Amino acid sequence: MLNEGVTSLTMLFLMLVIASALGLVYVKYDARLKFNQLQKELHEQDRLGVEWSRLQLEHNTWGSNNRIQELAQKDLKLQVPAPKQIIYIKVK
Repeated sequence: MLNEGVTSLTMLFLMLVIASALGLVYVKYDARLKFNQLQKELHEQDRLGVEWSRLQLEHNTWGSNNRIQELAQKDLKLQVPAPKQIIYIKVK
């Protein structure tokens, strides 16, 4: 009778140890998956940061005053007026 109680208690502890081991394996596996995902996201963040810097540089280049003036003179045939052509208007 006492032997049966020890056997069932031993089986209970064995089941708990196995469940604990399986839980540990699952948690470790899940942590590895999340770490890999984090590494991918950090890599993507770096890539997007580089692209953002490139786009800002491109935006500044395309919007520079020299480029706009060059396009206005070349494509639209505009020119800077001579000082005699400038009319000043007084605002009250």
